[in-house]
Amino acid sequence: MPVIRIETIIKAPVQRCFDLSRSIDLHQISTIETKERAIAGKTSGLIGLNETVT
Repeated sequence: MPVIRIETIIKAPVQRCFDLSRSIDLHQISTIETKERAIAGKTSGLIGLNETVT
């Protein structure tokens, strides 16, 4: 079975990368062309353990 491996090197602290990966605001900025937006649950900031966003 073929395996595809993609490696991305990021020159930033692990904690910053993790926080950006759970940023609702950054996600909405990255999907501006499709007009995605958070409408329920946690709708901005960093999503945390046991929180939801729709």
